[in-house]
Amino acid sequence: MSEQNKPFVITDRRKFTLDGEIRLDADPSPEPEPRETSFEESATLIETPQPAAAIAAEEPAIPAEESEDMLPAPTAEQTERSRAAYEATAERLDTAIRAANPGMEHPPAMSFETLVQSVYMSAIVQLGGATPEGQKPQVDIIGARQSIDMLAVLNDKTTGNLSPNEQRMLDSALFELRMAFLEITQALARSAAAKSPNPAAPGKPSIVR
Repeated sequence: MSEQNKPFVITDRRKFTLDGEIRLDADPSPEPEPRETSFEESATLIETPQPAAAIAAEEPAIPAEESEDMLPAPTAEQTERSRAAYEATAERLDTAIRAANPGMEHPPAMSFETLVQSVYMSAIVQLGGATPEGQKPQVDIIGARQSIDMLAVLNDKTTGNLSPNEQRMLDSALFELRMAFLEITQALARSAAAKSPNPAAPGKPSIVR
């Protein structure tokens, strides 16, 4: 008989029935004696899982505020070398520009006032304040909001570190931009309500999307 045609033989080696009585038809062959296993074999066959606390202790802790994509901070030496190289390159650029434009003055140094003025003018342009006379204003309401919020973040982060003049300038810029933002959004809401086929009932606020 070939190996493929041999029938399967199932041997029931249980010594007792479900009622706990000795089975008369039990297989008389003795059970194999248990073989002692060395400690090394046991460690190889059975891998004991480590507790979560042990795993956490082996792995370096990652601060919650750090992202996996965050670049490592430069060293003090790298920061100083990049600053010196930047300033030297910027000075050479200024020299080349003045040589090509005789009589041109040295560009003003960047200051806190210059930074605030730059963001302020960007917000004014985004609110349509720089539109030539006779043309329809192009308003970037989302960009204007981001510029205003940028100044607000700057105000929060510099609290207590500004001179009275710097703080007064920043407060005035935020006040003027917020008032202009409100004025533009209200004008857009009135324009949208006038164009709507079903304008909102008087006294009820309308939502502009």
